[in-house]
Amino acid sequence: MPGYGCRSMTDPLRRVLVRQPSVAACALWEEYGWRAEPEPDALLREHDQLCAILEGAGAEVVVAEPLDADPDAVYAFDPGLVTERGAILLRPGKEGRRPEPGAVAQDLERAGVPVAGTVEEPAVAEGGDFIRLDEGTLLAGRGYRTSTDGIQAVSRLLPNVELHVFDLPHWHGESEVMHLLSLLSPLDVDLVVAYPPLLPVALAQLLGARGIEVVPVPDDEFSSMGTNVLALAPRVALALDGNPVTRSRLEAAGVEVLVYEGRELSLKGDGGPTCLTMPLHRG
Repeated sequence: MPGYGCRSMTDPLRRVLVRQPSVAACALWEEYGWRAEPEPDALLREHDQLCAILEGAGAEVVVAEPLDADPDAVYAFDPGLVTERGAILLRPGKEGRRPEPGAVAQDLERAGVPVAGTVEEPAVAEGGDFIRLDEGTLLAGRGYRTSTDGIQAVSRLLPNVELHVFDLPHWHGESEVMHLLSLLSPLDVDLVVAYPPLLPVALAQLLGARGIEVVPVPDDEFSSMGTNVLALAPRVALALDGNPVTRSRLEAAGVEVLVYEGRELSLKGDGGPTCLTMPLHRG
């Protein structure tokens, strides 16, 4: 069997790509909009801990080399999507991240993952704006980082998958990240964790029509990425430590919750566990 292929975001995670943080890139934190300067030793330690948790959960972890001119490159999910047909290389809306798809293409080649297609200029698309809800459904967020043309380019590469597009809120403006995955993370075929006050109405209606339960994140845990939760398997999740109300609500919904420390790795750069990982194989 090939070591790649993802038809949903909740099937058991078998293989995943992560990118090692760059100590040199920490100096560029202000240019890339991080909230504070990361402490290099702690940043590397937290990333090692994340990798150990993923391995302990049964996933093969493929570690890509750091990119020294791009601190955001540690958020490996955004430059590409791995599907059952292979990888789709995206074109980030954030200009400083434009070299990432080329770098990840080489990493994917070494990992034996073929490229199924690419998003070309002038279209833009980032992985955080796409949610594979199930084998037949793709959700896409249209906002400052992902354009209509970018969404259509991805959709053309998944011809048998139903596409649902939602406009994202302006929130704090163009300079701050607001991805679809900032609002919602799938945990099972009938369960998501989400921040209801910012959900597009049509998305809330779609979840309701499909009988998908929503675990709500409280207001004071939205900014600390309570919604950013990585499914390791159905109802087994990896979350950023420090959101106790969200965690208790997830556990009450029957979710086993693993946590990692992400003060440097996640909170300072606004990237949780879904951002830090590019699933290569689920199933």
